[in-house]
Amino acid sequence: MKNRIAAIGLTAALASAAVAVPASSASAGDGHPHPGTTSLVEVLAADGVGFDRNWKDFDIVERAALTVLEAKPSSPVGVLADGREALTAFVPTDRAFRRLVRDVTGTPPRNERQTFQAVATLGVDTIEAVLLYHVVPGATIDSAQAAKSDGARLDTALGETVTVDVRPNRIYLIDKDYDDRNPRLVPKLLDINEGNRQIAHGIHRMLRPIDL
Repeated sequence: MKNRIAAIGLTAALASAAVAVPASSASAGDGHPHPGTTSLVEVLAADGVGFDRNWKDFDIVERAALTVLEAKPSSPVGVLADGREALTAFVPTDRAFRRLVRDVTGTPPRNERQTFQAVATLGVDTIEAVLLYHVVPGATIDSAQAAKSDGARLDTALGETVTVDVRPNRIYLIDKDYDDRNPRLVPKLLDINEGNRQIAHGIHRMLRPIDL
């Protein structure tokens, strides 16, 4: 019952959240005088659209973004497909989504398809809000900059903030769920799409904009 209440609370809270894209004080394309315009959607779609057995890639977040844009073509999530717009995305791996479903429902999904199906039950508005909480618009923050940003508060496209927590050899992001472990950047999944206005870093857990 507790897990069901948490799931309902997540849906209600995020579906009612504003999705305005705030401006960022960081500059676009930092470290690259002539950044490219390849979008993150192009990069994530490079290996094809479909679920597989690799929990370390981004099939579920890709499907989630496409689901939102199919239902809401004017959604702010569309910024991920516009390489002219600078942003930094902290992209959850497929395993990160699986961990979220397990924490909310108490049951770990067996595969990526089941994981996405569980996420989809939260509704398009909730998925949209969760995705926007993982995007920092207006700034291209590479891993070297992130490693020097301990304590920095990043304004997300959801209108909420996350805080950078730099520890020896690790970079964490502090979200609004104070009772659960915080996501950390995955060393082998840093600086995706480097050299372009849009950059991404893989994270091993989902950022949560409310306290579950």
